[in-house]
Amino acid sequence: MPHTRSIALAAMLALAAGTAVAQTPRAAPSVAPPALGAITREELRRDLFAMSSDSMRGREGATQDELRASVWVAERARQAGMLPAGDDGTYFQFFSLRRIRQTAASTVAVGGAPLALWEDAVLLSPVSARVDAPIARVEGAGGAGAMEGRVVVARLRAPTRIPPRGVSLWEWRYALGAMREQSTALRAGNPAAIVLVADTVAAAAFGRMQHWQREGLYRLDEPGAAAPRAAGPPVFLVHPEMMERLADGARFTADLGLESFVYPSVNVVARVAGTDPRLRGEHVLFSAHQDHDGIGEPVNGDSIWNGADDNATVSVALLAIGRAFARRPGRRSALFVWHGAEERGLLGSRWYSAHPTVPRESLVAVLNGDMIGRNHPDSAALLGSIPPHRNSTALVQMALDANRRHTRFLLDNSWDDPAHPEGWYFRSDHLPYARAGIPAIFFTTLLHPDYHTPEDEPERIDIAKLTRMTQWMYATGWAVANAAQRPRVDPGFKLER
Repeated sequence: MPHTRSIALAAMLALAAGTAVAQTPRAAPSVAPPALGAITREELRRDLFAMSSDSMRGREGATQDELRASVWVAERARQAGMLPAGDDGTYFQFFSLRRIRQTAASTVAVGGAPLALWEDAVLLSPVSARVDAPIARVEGAGGAGAMEGRVVVARLRAPTRIPPRGVSLWEWRYALGAMREQSTALRAGNPAAIVLVADTVAAAAFGRMQHWQREGLYRLDEPGAAAPRAAGPPVFLVHPEMMERLADGARFTADLGLESFVYPSVNVVARVAGTDPRLRGEHVLFSAHQDHDGIGEPVNGDSIWNGADDNATVSVALLAIGRAFARRPGRRSALFVWHGAEERGLLGSRWYSAHPTVPRESLVAVLNGDMIGRNHPDSAALLGSIPPHRNSTALVQMALDANRRHTRFLLDNSWDDPAHPEGWYFRSDHLPYARAGIPAIFFTTLLHPDYHTPEDEPERIDIAKLTRMTQWMYATGWAVANAAQRPRVDPGFKLER
């Protein structure tokens, strides 16, 4: 809709003008955070219900809805007394995403009878391919001779690492894990295509597979970047009842085309200048992502994926922290970045870490948050606080001290363990900064069953807990902003998954 998109962009331009952790020697204690009491439940509640309301339509990355939310965030930052710190004196840093998906003209057929793509058969990843080959039904990994040049049909097997129950998307993640693992093994036989027949768990995920796999892939659109494509033959998932049609020797044909589009996304960037003439050129970066999943598969009649916890909670927390710093600035400057397109693959933080609007060497620490308003009222987690993810012992100690003095959460370190099946450390916006050698930590209250569903609603947020988590992030950032020495990256730190 070019007209409505131009309205959103014009609005932007108009607004733009206007627990157990190794101990190390501690730096001298900083002044207590002076504006802790200014972070109030009432303001957090007001902003949270506005940002995660149905009117925001789920803030899907690289859409007009994300741009509308960005205007709202920037206006709230301006009202809070935060100065624009994006490009060209604005609150905004635009970047482009390229989307690659299957064309609507793509076709699949068995024995000349068509299968409806996304209804009867779902593709694992976008791919350009033409297939015209007989089916070979195999058990297990099959034999190489039986598969070469044929369309391999096999029943889906459970993945080796089954995701833990109790959080949302279990069936979808089970299906993706199983498809990736089994197709990797089957590709060794050099088949023309792979068709996996869903088990009962994967069949329950078909609705979400239709929505998300159909979306395609997104990447930063940069000069010279190659379009992402699936390696090897196309991989399909079909319903269990399709097995009868996929007879051994039947002809399987597919004509799969790709199309791509470029979309705008945006980071919102604001700043509160520090008071120390020697240190105000250094920045403590507070990080959130503003986007979510937009309009998706209906659940109980609700198709708006509001993303109240993920990640309106941290987005409004940054507004509250910005108000606190505007009231009483620290010695170093406070920088606030609401990243766009995080749900597309950390794209906004990848862009900003590579193209910061302040000198990269001025970034002394990144305090990132993602989902800080659910689960037990007294529990939280600080990822990046234990090896091998810890990249700055000094920064971690500041965060632990702030928690001990002010908020007193019981910290769960288990999700920071590299063996944890969620791999949660690698799924939020601190990651590109840690990879760039900047001290970084990740505040969270962890996943819950409403994660990435329409039931992540503002009414389900624990506002008292959100307030305490916001105060913890603020107190930690205040300590960094006023410390005599900036936190350093630990010698020998190497980020590995």
